[in-house]
Amino acid sequence: MNRLRIKHMTGFHYGGDVTASYNEARMLPVSAEGQLVLFSNLEILPISSHHNYVDYWGSRVSSFEILTPHKELALTATSLVEVRARVHSDSKIGWEELAGAVERTTETVEQLKQTRRTAPPAELVELARRIASDTDDACAAALEICTEIGRSVEYMQGVTGVHSTAAEAWAVRKGVCQDITHLALGALRSAGIPARYVSGYLHPRPNAVLGETVKGESHAWVEWFCGDDWRGFDPTNQIEIGDRHVLVARGRDYNDVPPLRGVYAGPFGSTLFVTVEITREA
Repeated sequence: MNRLRIKHMTGFHYGGDVTASYNEARMLPVSAEGQLVLFSNLEILPISSHHNYVDYWGSRVSSFEILTPHKELALTATSLVEVRARVHSDSKIGWEELAGAVERTTETVEQLKQTRRTAPPAELVELARRIASDTDDACAAALEICTEIGRSVEYMQGVTGVHSTAAEAWAVRKGVCQDITHLALGALRSAGIPARYVSGYLHPRPNAVLGETVKGESHAWVEWFCGDDWRGFDPTNQIEIGDRHVLVARGRDYNDVPPLRGVYAGPFGSTLFVTVEITREA
């Protein structure tokens, strides 16, 4: 078990006085299987009234507006989370059985549809088809598909952007966790396996010293439907979801889970800033 304190600071520097801004933040983790939120708080500057709700996908959202002139918007989310090692079932499910299970709930049917970000190129569809055809176990195929994508794409910052698609990342075989997760989603869905995007944090050091604060960043991984439950995997790092992963939000792709988004009235141009600090406390 790990007890992780996460401090996530983000916001915008504007090119002048902004007269009004309307925003949504998804920066606070949820209590779920494998993790318990002990404390969480979101500070917004300038001070603003806001309301909280849980969105369609089960993510915590803080919605707020600022109607006084401001040159900067700054958010600080602080959370303390106990994260336990997950138990990953080795249960098997055939393709026909999976197809029948998928049709029983809206939750699974919705995670079969491709989005603009996840739509896979033909080469990736063929890779998923080849792997799927080699086994009668759909969950084993899903793991192999994600593993192969992680092997095939080099993690590299600066090659893709926040709006990049899976097809663009596959063309250069480079990208960040967002791109690799979109590739995995597209491949899994093309094979008939419901899959969803997960955003959160990953402590970068498996054997972190207690009390040491390290630089972190937002992270993304994938979950796929295994007939009676969802199975998570981190294709970027080629590891199971464990006691270093903290889940914040789920959705169809990154567009459903951005930490901060909004619109504003004021001068053109803004600069995003982001800092994440993670401390292992137990």
